[in-house]
Amino acid sequence: MTGTQLVSWLDQPADHDYPAAASYLALLAAPDEIKQWVAVLKTTPQLRFKAKDILRAARLALLPIDNPHVASDLKKIKAGKALSPILLVRGDLGSGIALQVADGYHRVCASYHTDENTDIPCRVAPRGPGR
Repeated sequence: MTGTQLVSWLDQPADHDYPAAASYLALLAAPDEIKQWVAVLKTTPQLRFKAKDILRAARLALLPIDNPHVASDLKKIKAGKALSPILLVRGDLGSGIALQVADGYHRVCASYHTDENTDIPCRVAPRGPGR
């Protein structure tokens, strides 16, 4: 961890985050379901979760600081530039489905390297009926 630097966050996800999320989700779900998730992500209120909890719930490994995208986000953090909130699709503990980081995995990792207890603003779409 780098320690004392605070992470700043934009009030809203960037417009390009939604197509990026849809591109990732296209590997996991049907187009109609993806459209519903993206529509929800655009309108749902933001919640805050700790970087360490997002990685655990998504069952994702922490990317190293020398990963090019993580390094880029760490430079933004050091420069005081605000990062875009994270887009998530809720997992399901009962059926063993992990949380999906639809967009923002590198930002979560950079935030973790700054402080694993960083509160990250997130938009969370529900899994949906039958999922």
